[in-house]
Amino acid sequence: MAIPTGSGTEVLKRASIHALTNSAQALITGSANHIYTIISVTFSEQGGAAETISMYVEPDAGATKIRLMQDSALGSYQTFVWGDKFVISGTDILKVETGGSANVDVIVSYIDQDWS
Repeated sequence: MAIPTGSGTEVLKRASIHALTNSAQALITGSANHIYTIISVTFSEQGGAAETISMYVEPDAGATKIRLMQDSALGSYQTFVWGDKFVISGTDILKVETGGSANVDVIVSYIDQDWS
């Protein structure tokens, strides 16, 4: 993606997944000419059983996984907040999953800069 010039928009947004399980799901599916600044991702275990959680980026909607967090422990009815800021852009996809059958709610807060 080229360095943006001209006018665009910058909007604070959120996305969520209710009852995440071991099937990977996209939290953010990027679009061309967008820059996404991830502010925080919150995982909350809702099923009463300890789980593991993973989060990764698939750059340019590809099959390669850039792992940000792999099989991190999440206790029964506990919450984990990923507070490290990072950026994805263009057609990158931010995905999350659990290590087994689970019931984990996930919410992400991010800034969407649209230069299209």
